[in-house]
Amino acid sequence: MANKPAQDTIALMRSSTRHPPPLTVAFIAMWLIVALHGARALLGFGGEEMRSFCETWVYTAAEVVACAICIVRVCSRRADRLAWALVAFGMLTWTAGDLVWTLWLDNLADPPFPSIADPLYLAMYPAMYAAFMLLIRSQRGHIRPEQWLDGVIIGLALAAVGAGLILPTVLAESQGHLLGDAVNLAYPLGDLALLVMVVVAFALSSWRPGRLWVWLGAAMALDAVSDLIFTYMEAKGTYVAGGILDTSWPAAMALVAVASWQSSRRREADRPAASFSEIVLPAAFALLALVLLVLAAFTHITPTAVGLAAAALVLGTVRAILTFTENVRMLRRSAEDAVTDGLTGLGNRRRLMSDLDDAVAAADLDHPYTLAFFDLNGFKSYNDTLGHNAGDLLLARLGAALESAIGGCGRAYRLGGDEFCALLRGRYRRQDGLVQAATAALTERSEVTDVGTSLGMAVIPDEAGTASDALQLADQRMYASKTRVSRESTACTHHVLMQVLSERAPELQDHVAGVGQLVRAIGLGFGLGAAELDQLVLAAELHDVGKLGIPDTILDKPGPLGDGEWQLMRGHPEIGERILSADPTLRPVGRLVRASHERWDGTGYPDRLAGAEIPLGARIIAACDALEAMTSDRCYQAARSLPEALAELRRCAGTQFDPDVIAALCARIEAARDQLATGVRSSAVWAGV
Repeated sequence: MANKPAQDTIALMRSSTRHPPPLTVAFIAMWLIVALHGARALLGFGGEEMRSFCETWVYTAAEVVACAICIVRVCSRRADRLAWALVAFGMLTWTAGDLVWTLWLDNLADPPFPSIADPLYLAMYPAMYAAFMLLIRSQRGHIRPEQWLDGVIIGLALAAVGAGLILPTVLAESQGHLLGDAVNLAYPLGDLALLVMVVVAFALSSWRPGRLWVWLGAAMALDAVSDLIFTYMEAKGTYVAGGILDTSWPAAMALVAVASWQSSRRREADRPAASFSEIVLPAAFALLALVLLVLAAFTHITPTAVGLAAAALVLGTVRAILTFTENVRMLRRSAEDAVTDGLTGLGNRRRLMSDLDDAVAAADLDHPYTLAFFDLNGFKSYNDTLGHNAGDLLLARLGAALESAIGGCGRAYRLGGDEFCALLRGRYRRQDGLVQAATAALTERSEVTDVGTSLGMAVIPDEAGTASDALQLADQRMYASKTRVSRESTACTHHVLMQVLSERAPELQDHVAGVGQLVRAIGLGFGLGAAELDQLVLAAELHDVGKLGIPDTILDKPGPLGDGEWQLMRGHPEIGERILSADPTLRPVGRLVRASHERWDGTGYPDRLAGAEIPLGARIIAACDALEAMTSDRCYQAARSLPEALAELRRCAGTQFDPDVIAALCARIEAARDQLATGVRSSAVWAGV
């Protein structure tokens, strides 16, 4: 069952696009009433009675319906309830002021000013201001100081322009009554304050406000423009009741009512980078404030407008300082990121090369540096077994351990993959304690982990005069160390498996030894490199290791095998691959063993590979294995002569065997025919080849 917040969110999303029928009727009625009032003001139809009816009842009805819609919003939704309750309160006080004026004050021959309606009108401003603050805090989450400044700068600049345009006229018509002048100024200043809040909300959304703030912004802009025009016209004595200007106030309230039912989902305003509008708009309005201040030197502008413009310009300067500081911080962070490994936090290759250049420039015989190059052993197997996330965590742990082991004696680096480096101040050897501690830091062994490291070192300036020379020398020595460890590990595994074969079936050991010696000669003729030849010989010698998993009754059976027995026998290449793959260094050998019983025509086993799909090494092993088997006595057949075996190989070339391999093998055997004619068999025969 969905939790309560999720249910509220779903309900809110649905309600933002679909309203209950009574509410829809209320919206339609509200806008029809506003439209009727506006049409009457523009077209003047219906005569004096219609004008009076619209000014009194149509005007009031639009405001009352808008207030009712907001009150229903407060009662039916929990989200931002206090904020919308304040909005509804502000709209009610404004409507109450209109009712007082319409039903009473407007009927007086000389209505007082200020009147009892003015406190009701003015009560809307603090309520709306508090509501906007609550909505901003509720929806915007974490807000950058720059975003607050952007909104305040633009709002102050707009307020300065409004004050510069309207206040001179209002003050010019002042009658010298402090209370009356204060009330006259309160309306435009209150509107400007609400506009500032709307602009702040827009800025805090990175100038991408949601529908709620678009509707609220439209309402506040319409209300502010209407009040400013009314104040100006009233001061000039040109205001006439019943015009289109009067329609703007209920229209503004209708816009607020629409805003109250818009989705108010939380938007995260903390974005990683400022958009174009976040930079240009505050700068443009700060420039506008500067223009007002310059104009104040040549013409009369009210002190209020000058003060607002000065405040906007000061905050614009603060904003510019913050932007400059942030840019400097970003540049420093970018520069640091460019030379830092993101996974471990150590220096990367770029940092290492820079530090090596500095070390080479500063090093002498009395102040040497030592570069230690590390490469992890067994990390690939760990990564393949436990996954990349576990591998990344391991690298992070080892990097932290290396940095801790080095301490203040140098700096640690990760060059990428499983390669680490350390640049140490001083002259060090492998057996020194600091180097041993660094090596131990890059070692982790447990029930599931067997990761060690190979090390290569170079001393600056004793052994290298440039950064690239030092890195190359340390890399070469590390690789030599790694190769030695790999060979020792492989040799140990090979020796164990050969010993197991010898104990299980001594004749198998003789067989695989003979095949191993022959395949080296054939592989050499096909241009295989030293590493490939080593793998080929190991695969040839261990190609029958999978028979350790086959029962002796099948291996030693003198007669033909049954279907079930053949099924077991054909599984030995896969068994062999699994045995060899237990040692990561023998996995390439295991792949050759798996394919050593495939046939050129695709009818072999276990994968039915055909032609060039079969690895070349496996094709060589298959041919040499067949030759050795045919010329050896087995429990199920007597040995054939060498010419008979060669003839059989040629007959099967192109079906069972690779023709090129058979041609090379036969040529090699026939070239050594005199030595083979001595009658020596098995491994001694192939030693002569």
